Amino acid sequence: MSIIINQWDAELAKNLSESDTLKYRSNLLGADLRITNFGGGNTSAKILQGDPLTGEPTEVLWVKGSGGDLGTIELNGFASLYQDKLLQLKGRYRGLEHEEEMVGLLPLCTFNNNSRAASIDTFLHAFLPHQHIDHTHPDDLIAIAACTDSEAITKEIFIGELGWVPWQRPGFELGLTLEAIDRQQPGLKGIIMGGHGLISWADSAEACYSNTVELINRATAWLNRKTTGENFAGKAVETVSAGKRARIVEKLMPLVRGAISKDSHKVGHFEDSDSVLEFVCSNDLRRLAALGTSCPDHFLRTKICPLVIPYRPAEDNLNAVIAGLEAEFEAYRCGYAGYYQRCRHPDSPAMRDPNPVIFLIPGVGMLSFAADRTTARIAAEFYNNAINVMRGAEAISQYEGLAEQEAFNVEYWLLEEAKLQRMPASRPLQGRVAYVTGAAGAIGRASAELLLADGACVMLVDRDESALGETLSSLQSDWGNDHVSACVADLTQEADVIASFRVSCRQFSGIDIVIASAGIATSAPLTATSLEMWQQNQDILSTGYFLVGREAFKILEQQNIGGSIVFIASKNALVASKNAAAYCTAKAAELHLARCMALEGAESGIRVNSVNPDAVLQGSKIWNSEWRKERADAYQVESVELEEHYRQRSLLKQSVLPVDVAKAVLFFASDVSAKSTGNILNVDAGNAEAFTR
Repeated sequence: MSIIINQWDAELAKNLSESDTLKYRSNLLGADLRITNFGGGNTSAKILQGDPLTGEPTEVLWVKGSGGDLGTIELNGFASLYQDKLLQLKGRYRGLEHEEEMVGLLPLCTFNNNSRAASIDTFLHAFLPHQHIDHTHPDDLIAIAACTDSEAITKEIFIGELGWVPWQRPGFELGLTLEAIDRQQPGLKGIIMGGHGLISWADSAEACYSNTVELINRATAWLNRKTTGENFAGKAVETVSAGKRARIVEKLMPLVRGAISKDSHKVGHFEDSDSVLEFVCSNDLRRLAALGTSCPDHFLRTKICPLVIPYRPAEDNLNAVIAGLEAEFEAYRCGYAGYYQRCRHPDSPAMRDPNPVIFLIPGVGMLSFAADRTTARIAAEFYNNAINVMRGAEAISQYEGLAEQEAFNVEYWLLEEAKLQRMPASRPLQGRVAYVTGAAGAIGRASAELLLADGACVMLVDRDESALGETLSSLQSDWGNDHVSACVADLTQEADVIASFRVSCRQFSGIDIVIASAGIATSAPLTATSLEMWQQNQDILSTGYFLVGREAFKILEQQNIGGSIVFIASKNALVASKNAAAYCTAKAAELHLARCMALEGAESGIRVNSVNPDAVLQGSKIWNSEWRKERADAYQVESVELEEHYRQRSLLKQSVLPVDVAKAVLFFASDVSAKSTGNILNVDAGNAEAFTR
């Protein structure tokens, strides 16, 4: 690991309040993943404030609240508690077997009615008699904390400046232990917690930050001097080429996803960084993977241990791997159930999802899966941290993971269960992946926005690279890079369609929802309709939808967890229009294709439905083309009068907007319509000629 540069800006910090300085320090620490993981670690400051009840000055502990992230935390992410009341809790403590009841007393210590829940680490910060405290998870320090000679190495590097405590679960008892060590060894700058991380302190915010950075850098410099030669006992297999890695992942991810999503949908992330590739290609891969992680934050994100997929690059046995995947998963699930049964306590929560989170593929890289893609990506980050820890620990000594019972006690801790129960309810489409064609158009974009709002990941597909880029940029600014991506493709080209689905599999691990919205519209009398115009409509509106539907079926059938396909057809699919033979015929073919697909997909739980809009002019590229003038001429009105013409033609006398169509799309895409397939939903403000019955 490289040396961390001290980023403290004294000029900026000098005008900040004490609480804002704590936030500033926290953000600096959390912004560097070498210092602490996403959502991990905590910081605190003891601040003198006026008591809102008495007006008298009182010492208040400001400490990162439960579930927050240091890198992005705001002031409302900190819990604030009366320091004197926290110290008084020592008199209520009845011993380790009653430790958890102390957490229930934390709300009684709340200062100024702060609603932010205090974390279990609050006791560590309260009992250590220092004004500013950082608890971090630096890879290089955890490498020292998680090796068999941890205590001796700590003494060698830090020569009495850091204390050491063997592994102990965070909580009230650990807070008392750290306090005792600090009292017995005056002058310490911090303490290494075995298997866990670093807690460090100082009497000013700047000094605390600088101390934390300096201690980490000393560990890094020492490790850099000690680590020479090959890591992880050298290379066992060669790294597969980048192109082949991508092809392997594109094949594996939908299969893995389908196998682990029977009860709840998951989304995957792929990583093939140099660090990951070194580990998955090494001789020590299976031995170290079986040990699991040591730091509780790593462990809670990555499970008891990863699954190593038995791919052998030299033999390229991918087909055999695919054939044996279900057996591998079943063995892992059985092993996890056995671990649960061996370690459970009478009051343990019910067994959670027994599927792996991390999948390691020799020569290829790492897959991670979770309920949403951000969580999957973060799980990969945590396991990458664990790889760094194992590399360092093995270079200087021998790595030690958490003992099985200790791992269980962390994973199924009642306090951790309570934190999970406080998590907000998942959105309706969380864990689903949507593939939207014509995504830069009005209906495609409106559909993508509603799908994202309901929790789906969305792959945007369009042949207009410029418009697609603008749409992607806008949606990523609203929903983040994890949840939306894009692929340029001409849906009349078979190779483009196949490639776009491969990109979706590599980016999001598969698909669940397909919105076929790509469109074109032409108008001409029959005798003036050229073969080129006819073919263009057929290519985009019939053949293009066929190619998208066919490739979607291949992936959905592999996943075997159902799916929903929605075709954006048209009122013209049911009702002939003057001077639009090519368009109407292609739309009718599209509608009938959807019915045929509904018949074939039902056995696999694949639903196929159609939405028939009419006259969606707002934001439409089609209606801003010659189509507007052609339709106006056909109805003998001016172009500017066309929208009003359609409004008055409708039974409800209303205009149809892109979002109206998108709401119908969302209905068919979601489980609300789980028992609907082969159906048509008109969104046309009422057109008697288009009534389906």
